[in-house]
Amino acid sequence: MLQRRLGVLDLTLITIGAVIGSGIFRTPAIVAQHAHSTPLILLCWLIGGIMAIIGAFVFAELAARRPADVGIYAYLRDAFHPLVGFLLAWSALTMTYVGSTAAAAALFAAYLLPLVGLHFDPRIVAVTAIAIVTLINVLGVRQGGTWQNILVALKVFGIAAVIVTGVLIAHPLPSELPAFAPFTTPGSAIAAIGIAMLPVLFSYNNFQAATLVASETVDPGRTIPLGQIIGMLVVLATYLLASIAYLHVLSAPALAHSSTPASDVMRAAFGAPGAAVVAAVIAISTLGFMSNAVLLAPRLYFQMADDGLFFKQFAWVSPKARVPVVAIAVHGAIAAIIAASGTYEQILNWISLWPWIFIGLAACAVFIFRRRDAGLPRPAFVVPLHPWSTVLLIATIAAISIAVVVQAPLDALYGTIVMIAGILFYSIWKAVHARTAA
Repeated sequence: MLQRRLGVLDLTLITIGAVIGSGIFRTPAIVAQHAHSTPLILLCWLIGGIMAIIGAFVFAELAARRPADVGIYAYLRDAFHPLVGFLLAWSALTMTYVGSTAAAAALFAAYLLPLVGLHFDPRIVAVTAIAIVTLINVLGVRQGGTWQNILVALKVFGIAAVIVTGVLIAHPLPSELPAFAPFTTPGSAIAAIGIAMLPVLFSYNNFQAATLVASETVDPGRTIPLGQIIGMLVVLATYLLASIAYLHVLSAPALAHSSTPASDVMRAAFGAPGAAVVAAVIAISTLGFMSNAVLLAPRLYFQMADDGLFFKQFAWVSPKARVPVVAIAVHGAIAAIIAASGTYEQILNWISLWPWIFIGLAACAVFIFRRRDAGLPRPAFVVPLHPWSTVLLIATIAAISIAVVVQAPLDALYGTIVMIAGILFYSIWKAVHARTAA
């Protein structure tokens, strides 16, 4: 049995750590390239944050209704079919979580090595980082949770330093870049916001991650909603304030042309040492994101194995550490192989579509569970303004999915092929076990 050791602070920091990766250091420039003006740039981040908070509300209600379950896996399994839950876990093991773990490790190595003046092969550093984080999580959920909390706290303090510097210390930099031409019609402005919203929404993704440790959370019906909502409010404030800091120092045109806005802000105030501080913050941020993935994803593999849909070894819980050791170790091993091979960038291109599809299905599950639970006591938390807010989230996710298919059809196809392979595996697994049982 997994043990309940995580509280509200843990769930808050898990949510923050799962959402804030390295995107806040690069995505604002991409948003500025499309939205152009300071008000529209900030509006994009505000709208994206509101949508993410609605998503957190949806998962908070699901957690309140199914507090004993292992997050989105169980919601999809119980609302639709065991195959849907299996495909979520399958995608985590073959694409999404292992790919993001490898990419975060590679980015960590890329920032750490110049910072400390070493000249190792970055793949060795990335694999070593994955091995260390995996070992920490194998020792127990409390150890993994504490390590995650420390990294998230350091990350938040580092980003706060950039924000304070940009808003209060650094002076606006002179820019020779011409101002953006104003949008000629309201329709062109709306279209630009729509394009800018895609990277914004991806930066807010993973708000549902805390539900994966529901079975290891104290009083999950209360703790998970609080942790998710507080965490996402912190993320929204962080993204808005960081964008304000960048715009104050760089202006919208300069931000659009910057590949390192946080470094530019710190360099404007403190010179080269300021840029080094940003490199350290990014290294910590990516390490924290990687640690978060290693903490959360194995709970998916554990549950599908516990349901009899995968190799039973993945459901084995260490009697001492009380964590799914095999599931954690295999996740770390696959991520290390990907990091060493250098194929993580391709896998990252494949994973942009399916996580949103699963989130959209989970939002649909709210309607299903409300109908099934009619007559039962009201849960501790329900989605505010449902059904309108939930429908808005589903419609937004549908738009995101269409945009991904239009912008990157081959990547969407490759990811879909991986999911088809999952369906084949599931079918063969069920057929073999049905024959064995007979």
